[in-house]
Amino acid sequence: MTSPTTKTDLPSALTQLGLHATAATLDDFLARATRSRWTAPQILEELVRVEMDARARRSLQRRLLRSRIGSFKPLADFDWNWPKKIDRSLVERALTLDFVRDGRNLVLVGANGLGKTLLAKAIAHHAVLAGHSVVFRTAAELLADIQATDSPQLRRRKLAKYTRPQLLCLDEVGYLSFDDQAADLLYGVLNPRYEASRSTLVTTNLAFKDWPSIFPNATSLVTLIDRLTHHADVTLITGQSYRVRESEQEAAARGNNLLAIGRRAR
Repeated sequence: MTSPTTKTDLPSALTQLGLHATAATLDDFLARATRSRWTAPQILEELVRVEMDARARRSLQRRLLRSRIGSFKPLADFDWNWPKKIDRSLVERALTLDFVRDGRNLVLVGANGLGKTLLAKAIAHHAVLAGHSVVFRTAAELLADIQATDSPQLRRRKLAKYTRPQLLCLDEVGYLSFDDQAADLLYGVLNPRYEASRSTLVTTNLAFKDWPSIFPNATSLVTLIDRLTHHADVTLITGQSYRVRESEQEAAARGNNLLAIGRRAR
């Protein structure tokens, strides 16, 4: 006859059952149960809550890692008054993820250094927190990943990796030019997403009329743009680069420091 599980081997038994969070905090769990005189149903309810919370945290961590969003400045640091033109209401509405729920696309158009990537990462992060599957890549990274294999089977798997997520964020379209095959591959990503009503968020420094410079001689470009812009919100951001402003502010601060040092020296 098997002996009953003792407190000593209880953490091991809980771990074998997949109850890792309870196993890791067993002493505290038992102390709280004893102190509060929990009934058997209360003990079970708390155990379930602890495990579900821990699994939700692990799931969030995995989804954030898979999304490849990376680090970014908090949206609170974004100066809405700096751009000469920005549709703040559209961006704030996008942060509610209504476009993801509706299967619409979002395109942020603007020159370098206006915060397009920051806004895109903030929206992507909100989507992950809301439980959506998200992938964030630059256009160059996505195309290089797909083109890295010549095997038709592996290429289909790579394409599926980008067609399946509920939100695909494609950053920096227009910073580099690509061959016509790249346009066909990008179409191979965007068209299935369009047909499945899965949202794509794109940031670009070029108006659509200038996209032929990104994909010269690409026969699929017109259809690609059509798939991207149909059922899409397209917004233009204009103004001076944040990075230029920060450089000017840093230069001014250094000048003021040197002036203050000179005055003290006299």
